[in-house]
Amino acid sequence: MKKLVIVGCGRLGLIVAEAVVNGLLPEYELVGVYSRSAEKMERFTSLMNKNGRACVACDSIEELLALKPDYLVETASPAAMRELAIPALKNGTSIVTLSIGAFADDVFYKHVTEAAKANGSRVYIASGATGGFDVLRTAALMGNASAKFFNEKGPNGLRGTAVYDEALHTEQRVVFEGNAAEAIAMFPTRVNVTVAASRASVGPENMQVTMQSTPGFVGDTQKVEIKNDQVHAVVDIYSATPDIAGWSVVSTLLNIVSPIVF
Repeated sequence: MKKLVIVGCGRLGLIVAEAVVNGLLPEYELVGVYSRSAEKMERFTSLMNKNGRACVACDSIEELLALKPDYLVETASPAAMRELAIPALKNGTSIVTLSIGAFADDVFYKHVTEAAKANGSRVYIASGATGGFDVLRTAALMGNASAKFFNEKGPNGLRGTAVYDEALHTEQRVVFEGNAAEAIAMFPTRVNVTVAASRASVGPENMQVTMQSTPGFVGDTQKVEIKNDQVHAVVDIYSATPDIAGWSVVSTLLNIVSPIVF
């Protein structure tokens, strides 16, 4: 049985916890959770306890890692990922992360790679709300590849960002154009998938990103396109809610322990 912990006790983390309870992850035992919200952690521990499973609500990352988990699922934020990645990897704990935006920083990316190698641990990048990392990586390896990313959101999905204004509710507008590194700097929690796609292909500085706001639009469209001299691939995914990201973590955890890996 693999010992599992979760950092980030929101909806996406709850999907993983429920997958454990419902028997979808039979080779994992959820032993601990960490969040800045005690109330959210209580929801997780109550879920596990009422199903006859012990799960600890931890007060810090250090307390969580003291449980000696085999795997840590991160569904919190790029800032949380930056805080926990090196300590977890040095602890011998592998990470399944959704907050790939942290890896737009080349120095941090290098340090994480080195820590994982030195300690026999790994970082698994869940596909989140996009996909096609296998074909992106393959096309990039073939050479002479270019890639771009298109994201469509409704105005409400941009509230709290520098590009939001009330006119977006009546006017379709391109609100951002730049590369993946610039995109994650402007939208720290909203475009992790652009960095994931770029790391699987041409790199954050070379992945061109366009974000469009459309009045009345609900959910997200993520469209990544890569071309080389022989291949033209397009991965175009619409999701009405963020739930697909949580389920991508479940899929990743299944792949880790599966004798056949998709």
